[in-house]
Amino acid sequence: MEHIISALVENKSGVLARVAGLFSGRGFNIDSLAVGRTEDKSVSRMTIVVQGDDAILEQVTKQLNKMIDVIKVWDLPQQDAVQRELLLVKIPVEGSRRSEILQIADIFGARVVDVTHRDLTLEMAGNPQTVSSILELLDNFGIKEIVRTGRIAIGRGERNL
Repeated sequence: MEHIISALVENKSGVLARVAGLFSGRGFNIDSLAVGRTEDKSVSRMTIVVQGDDAILEQVTKQLNKMIDVIKVWDLPQQDAVQRELLLVKIPVEGSRRSEILQIADIFGARVVDVTHRDLTLEMAGNPQTVSSILELLDNFGIKEIVRTGRIAIGRGERNL
């Protein structure tokens, strides 16, 4: 089962390394990790996606809460979260293939951010499933390079910290 963990941490050096070390030290793999400063410059928000049962989630949450630099930790259920990833993908283009790729980009709301005679680079933000779907379609054209951010998530509606 996939879990989204959000954590508010002090925005200072070494915090990310200590949090990542906590996971690796216990043998937990991080599927996705995104960190950025919040509206308070002294606080960063981490969005961590991990696989595991509820016992693993509880253990990770307890361990994170014990860390000095961690301010608050909570599990963000997928149904209660707006989730996004950013994708940059470079595809080789030849003749009519360019228009096919542009049609796929248009359907998914991706935009062209770089064009050469040989390559086309698209940018897209979307939920993880939509990002995976466009990649499946573009794979037929021979993807040259993919850069995909970690997932970010925020509570839906009135749900907030």
